[in-house]
Amino acid sequence: MTETGLSDMQVAHHLADAAGEVILPYFRSTDLGAENKLSEGFDPVTVADRAAEEAMRAVLAQHRPEDGIFGEEFPPKTSQSGRTWVLDPIDGTRGFISGTPTWGVLIALSEGAGPVLGVVDQPYTGERFSGGAEVAEMTGPLGRKPLKCRKTTALGDAVLFTTFPEVGTKDEEAAFRRVAQEVKLTRYGMDCYAYALLAAGQIDLVIEAGLQTYDVQAPIAVVKAAGGIATNWQGGPAHEGGQLLAAATPELHQQAMELLNASN
Repeated sequence: MTETGLSDMQVAHHLADAAGEVILPYFRSTDLGAENKLSEGFDPVTVADRAAEEAMRAVLAQHRPEDGIFGEEFPPKTSQSGRTWVLDPIDGTRGFISGTPTWGVLIALSEGAGPVLGVVDQPYTGERFSGGAEVAEMTGPLGRKPLKCRKTTALGDAVLFTTFPEVGTKDEEAAFRRVAQEVKLTRYGMDCYAYALLAAGQIDLVIEAGLQTYDVQAPIAVVKAAGGIATNWQGGPAHEGGQLLAAATPELHQQAMELLNASN
């Protein structure tokens, strides 16, 4: 708590509300332009990304002025408190500009060794997935319900999601395909929504690579709060980005990790 009287999770919800209010008027707009951040390839950013991060930074200036900010679109703000808010205003901008509702606003609070809470918010569908030390719940059109990963233990019964079929490097793609060959179903193109579905008990595995800090911290917090496991491909911490393996159960996590690290 601070002088504003709001808990950290309440502040996170205020951040999500502020971002969603700014973003929604741009979604499925016929004249929304996107700039490419890369000289090779395509990594888009829109006015909605930047406006949403500015809105969240304004909320933090009011409610958590001593905390740091690490966001995707603007330079970091140094922390005076030892705590940092990690923000991705639109995770899945490629999906956003394509009109798919699988993008989301990512909000995490880090105290150094990883996120202590996270929110994955989908303003268009009205779904919000929240995870922390004392909360694991989602709210949406069907009301409020707890988040809880399902109990799948056999890889052959598992549903696996990732965002890009090519995953990362050629070696990472080959490693991913070793797992994909063993599961019941593999789906693509979900961005942060995949982790929300894992925490909600709808799927069993998410495997990705080439991620940034702001891509992973909120999903890690939400998945862990729901009883799942989220590490890098070697079983270590993943909150600084790179590779991420999120699983519903320890058994699935172990089986997937063995295949990811098997020789070609």
